[in-house]
Amino acid sequence: MPEYELVTTPEGLEELVKQLRRQRVIAIDSEADSFFHYVDKLCLLQVGYKDGIALIDPLELPAGALSLLDPVLSDRKIRKVLHAADYDLFVLQRYGGGLKLQNIFDTMISAQLLGYRAVGLAALVSEHFGVELAKDQQRTDWSRRPLRAAQLEYAAGDVRYLIELSSLLEASLKEKKRLPWAQAEFAALEEKVWPEREFDTDGYMRIKGAKQLSARGRAILKQLYLLRDKRARERDRPPFKVLGNGTLLDLAQKPPRSKRALMTRRGITDLVVRRMGAELIEAIERGTEAPEEPLPDPRRNGGGRRRLDRRAEQRLERLKNWRAKRSRELELDPGVFCPNAALEEIAWAHPTRITELAKLPNLKPWWVQEFGEEALALTRRSEPSDGDDSKPASPKGGGSRTTGGKARKSVPPKGSSDA
Repeated sequence: MPEYELVTTPEGLEELVKQLRRQRVIAIDSEADSFFHYVDKLCLLQVGYKDGIALIDPLELPAGALSLLDPVLSDRKIRKVLHAADYDLFVLQRYGGGLKLQNIFDTMISAQLLGYRAVGLAALVSEHFGVELAKDQQRTDWSRRPLRAAQLEYAAGDVRYLIELSSLLEASLKEKKRLPWAQAEFAALEEKVWPEREFDTDGYMRIKGAKQLSARGRAILKQLYLLRDKRARERDRPPFKVLGNGTLLDLAQKPPRSKRALMTRRGITDLVVRRMGAELIEAIERGTEAPEEPLPDPRRNGGGRRRLDRRAEQRLERLKNWRAKRSRELELDPGVFCPNAALEEIAWAHPTRITELAKLPNLKPWWVQEFGEEALALTRRSEPSDGDDSKPASPKGGGSRTTGGKARKSVPPKGSSDA
């Protein structure tokens, strides 16, 4: 097991860059602090290579020092191996001074395209190397200094096996003739640009149960949601650590009218009442007095499901049946093979030519090339008339099931609070 070095000075980073420029492949991972702060930041950058592991501490380095890595990260002659690269690329681009990676290999995407049931890093390392990666630092605060030995060892583990794992997965992709699929996914990651994040004032509608509230309940929920975000910004805390979603929903369903009544509600501690009890009651009053608003249009930000007429619903049903059969044959998760949103888009647009299919935004070029004609054969089939096709069919819920994810990254739990 190779040792790791901690890089905290520009001189140390310059020396590391010299070593990395001689490599053909390196492994990359990052740690941020979104579990503890309102705006996350890059707290650690791990780099694995043939001769060892380097843990680069951006919080100890001068501002802009990470730009020294740019000649390595942008060099297409050096492969960069990541697991569930999307978030790491976002962090490096947003908080690493605009760093962008070229020549990416993503081990999670590869595992998905190979049909692995469990695609988290820990599961893959366990299956291929018989090693159980530590999980005890998943919710650690990476912004606190000094970093403990357990944190450093955990971080090193995230890149220790990536290069060898990528070789094994690449061989399997070649054997199954799916390497071009993976390469197309990697190329899309390299080109991805993340827009500036803006606070969504309608984000309260994503809280589970919000759509079942009355119009008055939604108005109260919105005011509570806006207050929570305001306090989270002021205290530099993630919103869920100010008040949990379940607590907001409970207050909106049966709004208390006094601080005394507030103290009896779920998720409301004495500390919450002392710090923001009066503000919560004021927010509830604002929601009670506000004009009732219609439900926000979920399609405003690209969400929501299109309303399909009967013929489109019939096309969608055929596409789903075909997807289920092809997914079984390919031993792929149906959501990996083709998510529901893409099938719905095909059914709604009703393309008849491959060029029309390729223009649909939710379809990946490699999928269109490999499976487009099969899908078009289903959409070209004529449907028997069964009444007024102009009437939309009843919406059927459900998004695509996804497999895996960056299993070792922290995900803030709903409902906790430490206001």
